[in-house]
Amino acid sequence: MKENNGSIDKYDSTKNIRVAFFLNLTFTIFEFIGGYYTNSVAIMADAVHDLGDSIALGLSWNLDKKSKQQRDNKFTFGYKRFSLLGALINGLVLVIGSAFILIKTIPRLIYPEHADAEGMLWFAIVGILVNGFSVIKLSSGKTLNEKMVRWHLIEDVIGWVAVFIVSIVLMFYDVPILDPLLSLGIISYVLYNVIKNLKETFLVFLQGVPSDIDYMAIESAIINLKEVKSVHRVHVWSLDGASTVMTIHVVINDVKTSNEMIFAKRKVREVLNDYSIEHSTIEIELYKEDSLQVPAD
Repeated sequence: MKENNGSIDKYDSTKNIRVAFFLNLTFTIFEFIGGYYTNSVAIMADAVHDLGDSIALGLSWNLDKKSKQQRDNKFTFGYKRFSLLGALINGLVLVIGSAFILIKTIPRLIYPEHADAEGMLWFAIVGILVNGFSVIKLSSGKTLNEKMVRWHLIEDVIGWVAVFIVSIVLMFYDVPILDPLLSLGIISYVLYNVIKNLKETFLVFLQGVPSDIDYMAIESAIINLKEVKSVHRVHVWSLDGASTVMTIHVVINDVKTSNEMIFAKRKVREVLNDYSIEHSTIEIELYKEDSLQVPAD
């Protein structure tokens, strides 16, 4: 368990989100210029969308940085849930941004417009490289905030791949409706994954059992310990989608010394470590309270 936490600590999520923010902001300015130059409504619409992305990424960067603060008398579990707030805001911005592009796309299905295909091609290449690099930087992210940021960037990569393909086709064939058709496909794909991540984010906010934790398996493994009589008041939740917390009351069989009670608690904690529970509170209860005998010093 300690080795696992060590590897997570080496991964600097705040730095990677910061890199993604500055790359996205710079490219957004580049897009506005490019959209005007190529007379491409699709690129201009994506520039507006990326501007919203940049704001969301900047907010995520600051919230992720805030989440690294240690616990204090105001937030006794620390500030990890601030990262979760960034995931929620990012998801909502993605949904709104996708809806905006959808509104811009539908009219172009009815009235297709021509654009500078060669200019679109070059902007698409730059877009794929810039956003692709950012996706790679965040590929090892563990928190829901990082996952949501990554979907921001994956959406942009897919969008620019579509622009790249369409621009090549338009250089040889006059089929302008391809652009809005591909946009609809991209939006549908992105919205499906964003909504799925938003559901997980809301689950964590509402302190539901994390999707990667088998609650019944943990309870069964503890009950199967020979030292354990039963368990109750079992609660499992996540702070940020990556750090899992658990509290449990464990009723143990008759013990004769305090050392036996400590041993039983250690066995329960070993089970929890196998399930990557980062923080656990174990309340030990005796099956027969008067059976405990604490040896004299």
